[in-house]
Amino acid sequence: MLIKAEEGEAGLSNSLSLLNLEKNFLEAHGGLSSREAVEEANRCLYCYDAPCIQACPTGIDIPSFIKKIASGNLKGSAKTIMLSNPVGASCSRVCPTEELCEGACVLNHSTKPIMIGDLQRYATDWARHNDEVLFEAGEPNGKTVGVIGGGPAGLSAARELARFGYDVTIYEAEGEAGGLNTYGIVSFRLPQSVSFWEVDQVKKLNVEIKTNTRVGRDVSAEELINRHDFIILAAGMAHVPDLRIDGEDLEGVHDAIEFVKATKSGELSKDYLGKNVVVIGAGNTAIDGATCSVRLGAGNVKILYRRTQEEMTAYDFEYEFAKQDGVEFRWLTSPKRIIGNEEGKVTGIECVRMELGEPGDDGRRKPVPVPGSEFILPADAVIKAIGQTRHQSLIEQFGLEHKDGVVQVNRKTFQTSNPKIFACGDIVFGKGVGEAMVVTAAEQGKQAAHHLNHLLVKVN
Repeated sequence: MLIKAEEGEAGLSNSLSLLNLEKNFLEAHGGLSSREAVEEANRCLYCYDAPCIQACPTGIDIPSFIKKIASGNLKGSAKTIMLSNPVGASCSRVCPTEELCEGACVLNHSTKPIMIGDLQRYATDWARHNDEVLFEAGEPNGKTVGVIGGGPAGLSAARELARFGYDVTIYEAEGEAGGLNTYGIVSFRLPQSVSFWEVDQVKKLNVEIKTNTRVGRDVSAEELINRHDFIILAAGMAHVPDLRIDGEDLEGVHDAIEFVKATKSGELSKDYLGKNVVVIGAGNTAIDGATCSVRLGAGNVKILYRRTQEEMTAYDFEYEFAKQDGVEFRWLTSPKRIIGNEEGKVTGIECVRMELGEPGDDGRRKPVPVPGSEFILPADAVIKAIGQTRHQSLIEQFGLEHKDGVVQVNRKTFQTSNPKIFACGDIVFGKGVGEAMVVTAAEQGKQAAHHLNHLLVKVN
């Protein structure tokens, strides 16, 4: 980082502080060395009926890719992974492997499971660092597909369709494709370079990616329907909803998604050094907001959740990671209002203690406030992480059947109420329907592409 001479000692100090912050956002886990990877690969039993494959939502042939690492065929290993999971490099870092493939490993009953996630990362990192192109576009079939959204589901669908020979265009509202992997997962767990490599793998199949292109603003839904033979809607979710309490408009109140996105886009700030940060919510995004705050130098970071630890939606490894970072968790605590000073800046947050009452329609016990239990926590910043809203306007522009912003699809084929349009990823995720994971979105995108192709072949 260059420093102008006239900035003097203050400028040098500020720049060094920013450099220190940048170091805080380097990837936390260094991965396996070549020796460690080979030794770990040789521990695998290469099970014929491998339960780890069944536990992987994308069905990666795990024994096969591990055996190729052991034999030194790293390109073959990476290709095996990416064939099943077009965002396999990202998933090697963000999947809850202890609940999926590693949780199903037969060695759990004797020693310890194979480090499948780390081996997957080792192979895909080798391909990434060596600029390997793993797949080729299929023979053109004369059909075009427009994919709305360039996140994990959209990229997976586009990659498969290109291999089948379709002319594919991705329409992405952000400045870069990759979706959650590019913008929404903290850099110290998933660097943008990993997501960009996966995007590049899709581009090299002659897929056109139109960034900064939002449906309804830059192009109409009607225009896209007329332009393409098929549409795949993979737009994910939108922004964090309002808390609906006083003080949300104060300076220092942030949307968790935008907060994490700023750190991934290089917009680091010293404004949090030594400050008190309160995060509301207990999902993976809340954890990311909290651990980002720690790395920005916050003096104290608290997560407030109106239910208990048992009900939180964050992965266990995320929770442990946050605790190691010194994040404090306040269970059965709900925000009542955000307090500010005369300058309109956050100074505190009034909370109320909760208790779990009778079960609601979803089977979970509803949190209810304890009368007279209000208290105030000091806060210089409040980060909202209470889920995300739906792209209901976008869905209605395409005239699709939905329930509260959840597109209704044939769960086997991912075809919507319009037979020309398929949908996958978070935009079809609703309560009681699967689990919103990167790996699940990738598999749905892949399946939507396969069923679209099957429909075309069947019609012809």
